[in-house]
Amino acid sequence: MGLYLRKSVRVGPLRFNLSKGGVGVSAGIKGFRVGTGPRGNYVHMGAGGIYYRATIPSGGPRPGPASPNGPSRPVFGSPPPLPSPNQSQNISHTHGPMVDIDSAEATTIVDSSSQALLDELNTKKKKWRFWPGTAALSAVVFLVAAANRAPSWALMGLAVLGAAGIVAAYLKDQLRKTVVLMYELDEPMEKALESLHAGANGLASASATWHVSSHARVFDRKYHAGAGTVVERKLTRFLPAPPPFVQTNIQTVAVNVGKQTLHFFPDRVLIYDTNGVGAVSYQGLQVLVSSTRFIEDGGVPRDATVVDRTWRYVNKKGGPDRRFKDNREIPVCQYEEVALRSDTGLNELLHISRLGSASGFASAITTLSRIMPKEVR
Repeated sequence: MGLYLRKSVRVGPLRFNLSKGGVGVSAGIKGFRVGTGPRGNYVHMGAGGIYYRATIPSGGPRPGPASPNGPSRPVFGSPPPLPSPNQSQNISHTHGPMVDIDSAEATTIVDSSSQALLDELNTKKKKWRFWPGTAALSAVVFLVAAANRAPSWALMGLAVLGAAGIVAAYLKDQLRKTVVLMYELDEPMEKALESLHAGANGLASASATWHVSSHARVFDRKYHAGAGTVVERKLTRFLPAPPPFVQTNIQTVAVNVGKQTLHFFPDRVLIYDTNGVGAVSYQGLQVLVSSTRFIEDGGVPRDATVVDRTWRYVNKKGGPDRRFKDNREIPVCQYEEVALRSDTGLNELLHISRLGSASGFASAITTLSRIMPKEVR
């Protein structure tokens, strides 16, 4: 997940080239290429400020900020299944309703400098793709011809025409839907982004990362290994991956957080979900790192720190409840907890198996928020 900058990216038959004049586009083959002048989205980031030179509009309506909808951080325990004890027990209300820990819709999470870029991303994201329809139509035509016993040369011709049409439609989709972002960074910005990628590597190297989607308060702790809170969580991972239909000359970091995916770009975090794209600036992003004790009913990751042990079903004194069959001892782990929040509605929670793995990432975000150049309009 190291930082690198390319001078060109390819979108279908076109190549976008970064130069001091901005972004140029060319097409052709090696030894014979034709091109035009500055085109696409060009971002220069340095001590003088952030300069945007782009094909995107400069204005547009800006939605107001959404209120954060997440609760304060609880202490988490595990939500294992609840088998019946030896005697009849009512266990349907052992904890309260699950409360989502979730962000607002991506399209409502907008920092003040991102609206023009988000307009282009959302407009292109909504465009229909031609190639699936072309493929379906080609298949129908071929099957009808085959059912009517068309000669083999006609079927071959239809197959070739259909394949050519699908390829042409696919390339057209790439050009219609892809946004090109080309970055030019000065040395301090490059170093800050190298620290961000190093921090993301630290998170990615942990044995397990979970996205915590919801939690509930426990009413009867004996059914939940003594935990005060149960959670729902799902494995996730920090990966080097760009958003769909975005081509950029710099490697970006992504992490899936349930319904949304966060993409860490040099100047902001882009937030993707099924409704569209939102953004949070690094000045507006809060990365809160702490530790939490977690009663681990699943497998213990190899780099986790086990700090205690308890029983699957506990009595009031903390010992094993003898009324339950197969009441086994389970470990209590100390995990890193990372909260990602913003005043515009971002609210996500991650658990990392290895203690200390998130400090570099949080420090890099703080550095970026401090040295990020001001936008020059």
